[in-house]
Amino acid sequence: MSDHQPSQKELPEAPSTAPTPAGISRRGFLKGAGITAAGTALLEGVQGFSREAVASTPKGVKEFGPEPFPVTLHINGKEHALQIEPRTTLADALRIQLNMTGTKVSCDRGVCSSCTVLLDRMPVNSCMTLAIDAVGHHVTTIEGISTDEQMHPLQAAFVRHDAMQCGFCTPGMVMSCVSLLEKNPHPTEADVRYAVSGNLCRCGTYPKVFAATLDAASQLARKA
Repeated sequence: MSDHQPSQKELPEAPSTAPTPAGISRRGFLKGAGITAAGTALLEGVQGFSREAVASTPKGVKEFGPEPFPVTLHINGKEHALQIEPRTTLADALRIQLNMTGTKVSCDRGVCSSCTVLLDRMPVNSCMTLAIDAVGHHVTTIEGISTDEQMHPLQAAFVRHDAMQCGFCTPGMVMSCVSLLEKNPHPTEADVRYAVSGNLCRCGTYPKVFAATLDAASQLARKA
């Protein structure tokens, strides 16, 4: 067997007009997909869609938007009535409409988890959660974990261990660790590492976050 591998130039070039299984050339598809009317025609021809099917709404499904509409969100134990557009994220509703700026938005793509809040006690990225999807659920933000102006033991431990620098990741780190301690009051360092594995810290304060969380766990255990 020859060890010769064909170079890129030796590989046959796919024709730009190669037909698709539906009989539409690739070039024709690319040219047509950029035009709304042609794109609709392609959908009708290739996938069997009709304008009536695309425009129809299933029975029992309520449409919202594009204009704002009223919703009620249950946040930190209180009901908040506000007007939102369907595209409004939970992060924007919290920060812009309710002025709860403790929740930080850093990447705005669900990558860094600085915007972490608890939805029914589960940590979620609020920048990737639509506000309308939070209706009927209980939302807890960084502002809601302290009581009577007293910091949560985990917040106090973050201060003692200096587990923050720029502070952008800190609220998300705290919320992820709060969720961990609620589920597992006696975590190991491996448990903490796993809990914050989706939280990015550009400043590199991970070791202090681990130490602060384990310290808070021991403080809570003594109070129990």
